Amino acid sequence: MPLFQLILVAVIQGLTEFLPVSSSGHLILLPGLTGLDDQGQLIDVAVHVGTLGAVILYFWSDVRMGLIGLGRLVQGKVDTPGAELALRLIISTIPLVLAGAVLYFSGLSQTLRSVTVIGWTMLIFGIVLYWADRTGTSEKTSTDWTLREAIIIGLWQTISLIPGTSRSGITISGARRLGYGRSDAARIAMLMSIPAIIASGVLVGTKATIAADSAALRDGALAAAFAFVSALVALSLMMRLLRSVNFTPYVIYRIALGLVLLAWAYS
Repeated sequence: MPLFQLILVAVIQGLTEFLPVSSSGHLILLPGLTGLDDQGQLIDVAVHVGTLGAVILYFWSDVRMGLIGLGRLVQGKVDTPGAELALRLIISTIPLVLAGAVLYFSGLSQTLRSVTVIGWTMLIFGIVLYWADRTGTSEKTSTDWTLREAIIIGLWQTISLIPGTSRSGITISGARRLGYGRSDAARIAMLMSIPAIIASGVLVGTKATIAADSAALRDGALAAAFAFVSALVALSLMMRLLRSVNFTPYVIYRIALGLVLLAWAYS
């Protein structure tokens, strides 16, 4: 794959994975809008691995606590904040894994990869994000996250299996409706992305990786590196801006892009 296309795919993935604008939707649109060949599943998985590295690095203190807690959880003990965090992340990911497996093995996931679907989801879930952000309260912090709320936000997260929805956007919407402040809602959404990306990579990427040759694996490694850098920049910028800015700029972008895509799809 040309280096330019690798960088383009990686930067788009890195910038859009954690912003509430849908990375999968943008990656699906890329070949159709640019005339470039589809990057394929291996590159899709590789850039997700890059963004996974970025979120782990940015939230390393939480990740480290969760990993230590996972050891306690394996022993059947939920007696530390880390064990509680690990349990919540696992529980919140189960609905996504089950629904994702159904879509993947039934072939329905491919039928949803269309400009029309992405246009509608960009528009509809942009409005949902605006509604949740405007009506949600901010009395809770990420330390207040309960097991019940992990299940609820996990169910919200399953909607992100529809391309264009945005995994971060829909989980942030769910957290805002439960009363979490913007930064804390984003923090929960970002931590939830870790097991979600791992599960997706295992489900989709194993076959693609085994079938890849050395050149494809090299391209994947480069794409992952570029995605890591761009994702770290985007994540740092968003978390900093949320201290003083709401989600309206992302909503405006989603609605504008959705209307353009729908006009194109129905023309």
